[in-house]
Amino acid sequence: MMKPVLPAPLLATRRQLLRLAGGAAVAALAVPSMVRPAFGQMNFLDYPFQLGVASGDPLPDGFVIWTRLAPRPLEADYGMAKEVILVNWEVSTDDQFKNIAAKGQAKAHPELGHAVHVEVTGLQPGRPYYYRFRCGGERSPQGVARTAPAAGAPLQKLRFGVVGCQNYEQGFFTAYNLLAREELDFVYHYGDYIYESGGRPFYFSRNTNRAEPTPRLTGLPESYSLDDYRRRYAVYKMDTDLQQAHMAASWITVWDDHEIVDNWVSDFDKDGTPPEIFRLRRAAAAQAYYEHMPLRRSSIPNGPDIQLFRRFAFGDLLDMHVLDTRQYRSDQPCNDGFRPACPAVDDPALTVMGDRQEAWLFDNMAKSTARWNSLAQQVMMMACDREPGPEDIRNMDSWDPYRVARKRLLRHLSDNNIRNTVVLTGDEHQNFAGDLKLDPMDQSTPVVATEFVVTSISSGGDGSDMRPNAKGMLAENPHIKLINDQRGYGICDVNHKRFEMEFKVLDKVTERGGKLSTRAKFAVDPKKPGVQKA
Repeated sequence: MMKPVLPAPLLATRRQLLRLAGGAAVAALAVPSMVRPAFGQMNFLDYPFQLGVASGDPLPDGFVIWTRLAPRPLEADYGMAKEVILVNWEVSTDDQFKNIAAKGQAKAHPELGHAVHVEVTGLQPGRPYYYRFRCGGERSPQGVARTAPAAGAPLQKLRFGVVGCQNYEQGFFTAYNLLAREELDFVYHYGDYIYESGGRPFYFSRNTNRAEPTPRLTGLPESYSLDDYRRRYAVYKMDTDLQQAHMAASWITVWDDHEIVDNWVSDFDKDGTPPEIFRLRRAAAAQAYYEHMPLRRSSIPNGPDIQLFRRFAFGDLLDMHVLDTRQYRSDQPCNDGFRPACPAVDDPALTVMGDRQEAWLFDNMAKSTARWNSLAQQVMMMACDREPGPEDIRNMDSWDPYRVARKRLLRHLSDNNIRNTVVLTGDEHQNFAGDLKLDPMDQSTPVVATEFVVTSISSGGDGSDMRPNAKGMLAENPHIKLINDQRGYGICDVNHKRFEMEFKVLDKVTERGGKLSTRAKFAVDPKKPGVQKA
């Protein structure tokens, strides 16, 4: 597959972006970034597609293509006039755009930061297409997107990536550069696309002779307003490794916590902000998320609320149920954090998915005829004692303290003989592979599903093969077969005989040039729940 070349204006270094964030984000330059000539065409004084392009939400007859016009993404007006701009788009069967399959004009509205979401339809199922945008005499990079196979149609195999947790300051996005070369059908992003605050500085070696501290994004304080979140997305989106990964395949995206603030759920944050105030922050973050993701119109936020749980079918092989474990979840019991369980973990009123999403999931899974069902979600579902020894420590920002809700889901799988479920998770900044028991607190109960937790792209820095307590955790949790603390991504190879996860890891992310290797492979048999080494 021919990889498009990025235009020169996109090739900014991280040092330049950080410097721009500290200065240019404060105020716009006096020179206007766009002008409208007498004949009505829009001309930009800077390249308008600096945030790249993306595609997502693949269906058998099409997908979403995305871009956002932002000639000066870190300035006060993003280099754009406050008016509707027409953007031309094209979809072709070939990378030279000789055979145009669909084309049209879209409106970039200032109310949405001049983001463009085109829901392309009328395409053939199960094949690649190429897409691009044009505006004001400028042409975007071109991307590749693949339509899903026809619903229920025979499908022999599927190959997709699992990624997330990409703290810009804690490492380079080398993993995305490598992911772009994987020839995938699609990518599932489990969340933490941005981090709302700068966090602690890490050290990045930009050459072989010395290491230098990366300054914090001093011009981008913690995000509260829509403008704050837009600029933070802009810093991430201008990373060329991330842009390459978006151009190489369609993404199915959902958020986790850092798209708003660490460990938020429903109307609650960790700081005890009054719910009516926190909902204002949620509304700003939800709009910024929609503006920067290749999502459908059904996901346009209504204030703080955004529709993100949805289902994707890939022939007769895989039904993927994308879950949102943040918006509808009860506040974390036991005061959040990592601590011993308190009596509240057995409260039947606690929920992770909320009534509407849970009913939707149970109904879809019970009706599914696909070979595999996948729950694409955010926080670890497996039970996990985090502390070797007599003390039992649980992560309160996972499914572990929502024991009744978790047992209800696993009982639904068992009662409906749904024996082909694979849970895909992120959040932990580690790789895990393990089994979900019918009663996760009782090792003697049968296995009903498998969970693969995929590590971070950069969050946590370089890491190591295992954290100091990992061997003890494996002994405490015999249903868990792998714990690994390196950065990287997961590759799922799925056919009718097995669902295989390949954990790919990097030896470093705090310097460029990290080397990729396979840390482990695990597989699941659709007729026999339980993870096995591949």
